[in-house]
Amino acid sequence: MDHVLEHTRVLWDELRGQRLFITGGTGFFGRWLLESLVWANDRLRLNVSALVLTRNPDAFRDRAPSVAGHPAIQFHLGDVRSFQFPTGAFSHIIHAATESSAKLNAEEPLTMFNTIVEGTRHVLEFARHCGVRRFLLTSSGAIYGKQPPEMIHIPEDYPGAPDPTDPRSAYGEGKRAAETLCTLFSKQHSIDTGIARCFAFVGPHLPLQIHFAIGNFIRDGLRGGPIVVEGDGTSYRSYLYAADLAIWLLTILLRGQSGRAYNVGSEESVSIVELAHMVAASFSPAVGVVVRGRPDPRKPPERYVPSTARVSRELGLIPWISLPDSIARTIAFHGDSIR
Repeated sequence: MDHVLEHTRVLWDELRGQRLFITGGTGFFGRWLLESLVWANDRLRLNVSALVLTRNPDAFRDRAPSVAGHPAIQFHLGDVRSFQFPTGAFSHIIHAATESSAKLNAEEPLTMFNTIVEGTRHVLEFARHCGVRRFLLTSSGAIYGKQPPEMIHIPEDYPGAPDPTDPRSAYGEGKRAAETLCTLFSKQHSIDTGIARCFAFVGPHLPLQIHFAIGNFIRDGLRGGPIVVEGDGTSYRSYLYAADLAIWLLTILLRGQSGRAYNVGSEESVSIVELAHMVAASFSPAVGVVVRGRPDPRKPPERYVPSTARVSRELGLIPWISLPDSIARTIAFHGDSIR
């Protein structure tokens, strides 16, 4: 939290005395944003507060009692698609709802698509209703569709898209539609909207049991190994540490150009099998690695790695915490929790 505050200190004055509305505040992104807000609030005496939309505030209180019990944090019960508009004034909205659930996307793609699109529209209608000054959408790198294998880093102006005839594209197409809604509301209702196209991340609070490869590898290592790579391990990914993620999102919220999209992630690509060995070496003693798939020499490796030139050039943002350090910090945080 001190790291986040160090790189966002000049931003917080804009939020002094203000009230934020946050969706997705109990998820991975939201947990980091709320902890950052509480930390800055107490140290800078900001008198800022946040109202967090959630369907289950009690579950979050059980997981994060120190954050949920802080006087600056309150909860509003409801579904992102249909919640009743809360009363009072709000200056900023962070719309971070809709987790990138591979299970939901595979089993109920229509629910995934509708939750993203209808939820974003409802939150934007609320933003218009209460006259917010700034609105941040956490979008996704999935909006680009499959990254061409010859493209090492995918830029914001790449015109590619998911295949609309493939039900598995529900998440990416939903995020594309959400970005379009933000653009239209910005133009028609003068709402300053920032868009953060998020890629892959690691850090405390990252779920270890779902489809995130790096979380699965850390889980396997905490259990004593071996770390299991289910595929052939040739795909390339990159990972930004969660504290840097919080810095980037807060900066885009408060300094990003309205109507402009910014990639959020790291440019340091690593293959999945290299990542598995990197995680394995982070344990003492190192654990083993098992790769179950075999590479197809005729098939180029898939990539999901952003270009962050725009956010670096325009907002001065860089990854401050290295991937090996990020992995070590995440392992230390989880400790014996899942043994």
